Amino acid sequence: MAETDLPDDLGERFSRLAQVIGTLRERCPWTAALTHESLLEYLVEESYEVIEAVEGGTAGPERAAELRGELGDLLLQVLLHARLQQETGGFSVADVVDSLTAKMIRRNPHVFHPDGSLREGAGSADIATIEAAWDEAKKTETPDRASAFEGIPASMPALLLAAKTLSRARRAGLPLPPVPAPATNTEAPFAGETELGDALLEMVRRASEQGLDAEAALRAAVRRYTDTGRGKAD
Repeated sequence: MAETDLPDDLGERFSRLAQVIGTLRERCPWTAALTHESLLEYLVEESYEVIEAVEGGTAGPERAAELRGELGDLLLQVLLHARLQQETGGFSVADVVDSLTAKMIRRNPHVFHPDGSLREGAGSADIATIEAAWDEAKKTETPDRASAFEGIPASMPALLLAAKTLSRARRAGLPLPPVPAPATNTEAPFAGETELGDALLEMVRRASEQGLDAEAALRAAVRRYTDTGRGKAD
């Protein structure tokens, strides 16, 4: 089997995992007490631990092992939410898998025909064409969406929220926020949170235009600072 191939028994492995989760819901009091709402704190925590595994370590077997574990914890959250729905007659993890498969086929017409078969010459489309097709598919799925910004979670980290909003604006052909006048004194206090917010939004705009991730960059800067030990209390 090539390294990029999946094992033939993947379906059996996944089914076994789903069965284990179902047994825990039935026989483990702690797992049985979980709800969609109580799981949210773990979902957020596990998501950030995946980020930390990707950004915080050096490449190699150690990071691969850590990332494998963190992805498993994140998958557990998906399975638990799906199991809760299954128990109330909503949907099962099989429906989640089918829905995601259909969406990936539908939103990537440069790779797949509508029936899921592979197009000839797949992989030759340019990025702009791919993004346009993706956006068009999303419009078809949500025809009642009134704004290009609808669907962006307001609870996202602020820099990430800003980058996502600006990206949506660009792809929808909307005007970007006006560039604030440059400060004559970079050490001068901000006039208030409005001026600070405008300055941060401008920084995110400049970063995204250069293909830089402001959220990741700030996390890396904080790690560099804390790694020096300067953040330790005396």
